[in-house]
Amino acid sequence: MGMLPVYERMAELRIIQRRKKLTDAEQRELEHCLDLNADYCYRLAQLYNLSLVASITEDSDWQHELCREIEKMGGRVPGG
Repeated sequence: MGMLPVYERMAELRIIQRRKKLTDAEQRELEHCLDLNADYCYRLAQLYNLSLVASITEDSDWQHELCREIEKMGGRVPGG
C-alpha cells in the first residue's frame, strides 16, 4: 500500500489551510486522508503486535508471513 500520495495531498491541504479556509470539498478530502492514515497506522500496529505474539510463541513461519506483510505496507520489520 503506497501511502506517499496520501501524505503528499494531506500536506498540500494543510498548507492551503494555513493560507485560507478550506472549501467543503477540500475539508472532506483532508478528512479522508486522515482516515486513511489512521487506518494504515492501526493495521501496521496490529501486524507489529501479531509479530510479537508470533515471536513469543516461537511460530517462525507466521512471523515471517507477518514481516512480509509489514514490508509490503512499507513498515520496518521488527529487529531488522
